[in-house]
Parts: sequence; structure tokens; C-alpha cells
Amino acid sequence: MPPTTFMFYVYVLKSLKDSNFYIGCTNDLRRRFREHNMGVSKSTRDRVPFELVYYEAYKSLNDARRREARLKGFKNAYKELIKRLEDSLGKT
Repeated sequence: MPPTTFMFYVYVLKSLKDSNFYIGCTNDLRRRFREHNMGVSKSTRDRVPFELVYYEAYKSLNDARRREARLKGFKNAYKELIKRLEDSLGKT
């Protein structure tokens, strides 16, 4: 069986409407970003438009899902990521 060429992405979007963040996981980051900004996703449609502020790539869907869950479920993991992105997010 040939190796898979899929990558799985954990991503962070920032709403330009309310400045809040959204964390998600996908195998097609460009498509998913467009869907969020077109209002296709129920969980984000009231917060469009978005900018992509961060993503991580994984070869394993399980690894990506685990990371997404940790960012969503563990406050320290989320806070540490936001702290790492201080300059990118324009925070001082």
C-alpha cells in the first residue's frame, strides 16, 4: 500500500469581528479557511471574517485531533500558544 500524502492541520483563526479565537482541525486548510469565511460553519458564521494566525501540520489524524483537543480543553496549553504568538497577534 502506498504511503498517504495527506497532512492534517490544527489551526487557529482570529475573528476580525470580535477578536476571539477559533481552534479547528482539517486535512485541507485552504478549503476550511474559505468555508469559515463564507459562513458555512455553524460554529463560526456569526463571527466572520477571520484571519489565519497559526497552524501546525501532522502526518497522523490522531495526533492532530489530540492536539486540537488539548488546545481546546487545557487552558494552560491554549495560554502558552497565545503567549508564543504575542508578536504575530500584535500584543505586547
